Amino acid sequence: MTAPLPEQMQTAVVTGGARGLGAAIVRALHATGYRVVIADRDVGDEGQALASELDLAGETAVTATLDVSNPADFQKVLDKCVDRYGSVEVLVNNAARTMAQPLMDIEPNVFNDIMATNAGGTFAGCQIFGRHFKTRGYGRIVNMASLAGQNGGTATGAHYAASKGAILTLTKIFARDLAAFGVTCNAISPGPMDSPMVWSIVPPEKMDGFLANIPVGQLGDPAYVARMVVMLAGPDAAFVNGACWDVNGGLFPR
Repeated sequence: MTAPLPEQMQTAVVTGGARGLGAAIVRALHATGYRVVIADRDVGDEGQALASELDLAGETAVTATLDVSNPADFQKVLDKCVDRYGSVEVLVNNAARTMAQPLMDIEPNVFNDIMATNAGGTFAGCQIFGRHFKTRGYGRIVNMASLAGQNGGTATGAHYAASKGAILTLTKIFARDLAAFGVTCNAISPGPMDSPMVWSIVPPEKMDGFLANIPVGQLGDPAYVARMVVMLAGPDAAFVNGACWDVNGGLFPR
């Protein structure tokens, strides 16, 4: 195996990294010493500002356009990273589309679009970066799943919940397939976070009632979830593989 030497700076690609939970993950990885690639379908001013905030010189924090529904984008970003840095060591599959719709109102084409973006994007990322990691004999994949994929969803649509359930299954499959090559694949399943995504689903006037249904009575902290990503991305996490780390305030104890 060609695990990176301690003094070598590792490169981490984070999809959906320009805002929300993705931005928190980018910050945590960079603070730990990773070179970060803020990959997003629409990097926008937020992504550019994040990269400049972390490294104005553009050496250890850069942006990249990546639409997870287009597998070719994963390959383009990987190729550019390899050309510039020599390798990539970490992939965080964070990007996802969220949509809250009543079950019987979901059109089949919308269901398929959400599945293709969320589950299909995670599959493409794991496969394309997994090949690179396998060749090098080292890699860390962290997939962002969701409580919705475990309990069937309550505040989100069936398409979102189904896609996150599929991500949990894909995590196990890639973990088993890549384990012998020094590559691990794990998932984190957050419950409702204090994030723009949750606030877009739950109106402010309904938040108190929403929190009352969470055993701990509060939303989760994206920065804490980001630190979980850092732990799973580290070289010392070699014995954690195919696992799902729950962080849901007690909504789904097991």
